[in-house]
Amino acid sequence: MPTTFTLELPPLRPPQVGRVLVRSVLDRTLFVLARAVTIAAPAGALIWVLANISFEGQSLLARGAGLLEPLGRALGLDGFILLAFILGLPANEIVLPILLMGYLSAGTMVEIDSLTILQNILVHGHGWTWLTALCTMLFSLLHFPCGTTLFTIQRETKSIRWAVWAAVIPLAVAGLVCFAVAQTVRALGLV
Repeated sequence: MPTTFTLELPPLRPPQVGRVLVRSVLDRTLFVLARAVTIAAPAGALIWVLANISFEGQSLLARGAGLLEPLGRALGLDGFILLAFILGLPANEIVLPILLMGYLSAGTMVEIDSLTILQNILVHGHGWTWLTALCTMLFSLLHFPCGTTLFTIQRETKSIRWAVWAAVIPLAVAGLVCFAVAQTVRALGLV
């Protein structure tokens, strides 16, 4: 038996380029930038304070890395790498500059001009091995999302619990994978 099904479509109109651009800028770009500033500005201030305030001749950044050193070694990393990932929560792309700032005892984030200089800092200056590089890559691949993403999860779910789980679960996976890889490689005597 024939059924009557009516699908009503809105009238087809060509897009208005100016309106699309304005809506894109206002709705997406400015919204994301506002969230990034809300999270990144306080984090930048904290990183600056940690790098520039010294206690007994050692920056707070170096002291924090020293506290994390045993855990970092168990994961195939070191304390500075682990601290850089923690402080890089607001924006994952600042992990390497924070790491270099800690390694070089600089008061500001550092930009390296060549791969040779980077190799000298990591391998010769701080004893990186292929295991350190592998575990750093694995941790980077598996760890928690950036602070803006976690903030978005909290806002959209209206629950801090989901944002915490979105950080804790990947962090636990990253830690377990790095620990398993580092301990296996060391047990086999490959480093």
